[in-house]
Amino acid sequence: MVSLANRHAEPAANPLDTLEELVSANDWTFDRHSECELMVQVGGHWCDYHLYVVWDRDVNAMFVSCQLDQRVPETRRSAVFELLVQVNGGLWLGHFDFVQDDATTMYRHAIPMRGAAGLSAEQLEDLVDIAIHECERFYPALQLVVWGGRSVADAIMVARMDTVGEA
Repeated sequence: MVSLANRHAEPAANPLDTLEELVSANDWTFDRHSECELMVQVGGHWCDYHLYVVWDRDVNAMFVSCQLDQRVPETRRSAVFELLVQVNGGLWLGHFDFVQDDATTMYRHAIPMRGAAGLSAEQLEDLVDIAIHECERFYPALQLVVWGGRSVADAIMVARMDTVGEA
């Protein structure tokens, strides 16, 4: 494909600098391993979530993952795989994935930034909010399948149920 983009365009400013400000403002525990990596622990309603954000200057893209703090036993993995397929079919942004190395699930999303001066604070907030929101929505369904022994159909019904208020 022929690109119309200027090959000598200045790369975008590092969006992790702005994201670090957001994380600090929320008093979340974080570690900045390098200028291109940020790890954040976020306390959710159901469990702690582990955000991992990488900015790749060469590709000019940002990758975000949000790992759920729950191991999936070998005996429940096929049901979890089926659940992931069902949940992913309803997502507009990102997807859930299974991490074989530690038997956990995570939400993943990447944003290409070519041609953009960077991501705004609002876009970064949305990125984090969406990741956490999807994990919060998915976690009860995962619990039902892994520890409750419920069917994927039952779990999906719970995951798609809109609730109002808190009990």
